[in-house]
Amino acid sequence: MSKIFKQLSTPKRNVTLWNEEKEFEKEGKKLEELEETCRKLYKDSKKCSETASSLSKCERRITQDLMASTLCKSESKLMHHCEEWDNSIVKLNLHMQEMNSNIQKTLVEPVKKFSSIFPSLHAAEKKREQALEEYKRCEAKVKKYQERERTGNNIVKLNQSQKSLTPAKEEFYELHTILMEDMPKLYDLRISYYQPCIEALIKSQVAYNSECYKIYSELAGHLAPETYTSEEYGNRIQQKLSDIKTLSIVD
Repeated sequence: MSKIFKQLSTPKRNVTLWNEEKEFEKEGKKLEELEETCRKLYKDSKKCSETASSLSKCERRITQDLMASTLCKSESKLMHHCEEWDNSIVKLNLHMQEMNSNIQKTLVEPVKKFSSIFPSLHAAEKKREQALEEYKRCEAKVKKYQERERTGNNIVKLNQSQKSLTPAKEEFYELHTILMEDMPKLYDLRISYYQPCIEALIKSQVAYNSECYKIYSELAGHLAPETYTSEEYGNRIQQKLSDIKTLSIVD
């Protein structure tokens, strides 16, 4: 009789829980990738600003070094050209600072704010994992006493185990349900959240590069009043480089 009871009372594998775990892992994997993307985006957006600042500083250093050189001091025309170049860099630096400020406001800070959600998510996932372990522990305990002989002591322990299983199961599914509702929402939110950020970044870069083109076009017109095509400019540069290569220094 006891053998028949064991066969009838032994629970089958919890297929429902196994499927739910698979779905949860799938959503969790998507958010892991999103978190890593946010981390890279934050790092790269800061690097973008720093690189723009470094470029401006390097270009300014070139003009400052040229104007301090003996050659410029002895050649008034060259000095004038370097001064015009330096003034253009100063103008561009203001636009660069504005672009970097926009990058900070429209991308760096929003990415940081969005990323601040993940620690809370990890805490909720950990709490769910703990509830799952307790649920499995209680379920295993019920199964253990179901498989034992139907003695009075085992029946009492089985009833106690079943009473412990109910709240453990309820707590797990409460946490699981909340996360399975919120995790897809968080993942879908990334598009509506980041789209205006990226759009603002692109507009800021377009504005900056438009000013670069305008200022450098004016500078080129001052430095070389003659009008050349891109091909003619290339040929002139190659000719100058060839002339430099043929120079020789003799005692």
